[in-house]
Amino acid sequence: MKNTLLELKNISYKYKKNLILNKVNLKINSGEKIALLGKSGSGKTTLISVLNGTIKPTLGEVKLFNKSFEELDRKQKHKITTIWQDLRLIEDLSAEQNVNCGLLAENNFYFAFKNLLNISSFKKAHKYMQLCKLHNSIYDKKIRKLSGGQKQRVAIARSLIQGSNILLADEPFSNLDPKLIKTIKNLLLENVDKNNIKFPKTTLVALHRLDLLNDFDKVIGIRDGKIFFNIKRTNLKKFHLDKIY
Repeated sequence: MKNTLLELKNISYKYKKNLILNKVNLKINSGEKIALLGKSGSGKTTLISVLNGTIKPTLGEVKLFNKSFEELDRKQKHKITTIWQDLRLIEDLSAEQNVNCGLLAENNFYFAFKNLLNISSFKKAHKYMQLCKLHNSIYDKKIRKLSGGQKQRVAIARSLIQGSNILLADEPFSNLDPKLIKTIKNLLLENVDKNNIKFPKTTLVALHRLDLLNDFDKVIGIRDGKIFFNIKRTNLKKFHLDKIY
């Protein structure tokens, strides 16, 4: 029997007079690797924001581990991490300090903030930065001095350092070259913990490139805030894509 981690029940979300999500029903089960497809403005980012509790839906119910977000404690909420399309990095902190910001999710604010400035705590951050192919020459550089691809990998390292069970990612490959895309994609879809690094076992990634669908086991298609299909990747056909593009 499949273990449902996240569930949306009849979710709608309005922003001003615009209906962004329209009666969405979705289950995300343990261990699934899901690609979320749709045009720009289709509702992908809003769907991710509802799934991680950042946005409260206008109608409907969101369940994580069969509980509403209001019922969850800090430790349970920490089981979801998100890589945002706009990255949400702190420009005046260094790359390594931004990665250490991932510790805010797991620890109390005082402990985590103290560690942002503690040189000895950067060892863990450096391990995740190395995984994301970030050179040690940029570790202490301010975010505003980095390239788009470097910033993206800092944001990915910040999410991975949290050691969460569930990863939601919004266009995480957009600023990366083909070689780096392959490396980062393998990290995000890793199933086995290695070298004392815990990888998320359940992943949903919003994509616009169809050539990146290999290695995902499910594909969800969204258009105008509605889910048009939710199928195994091996069953995806052109007529499915015609519904959303």
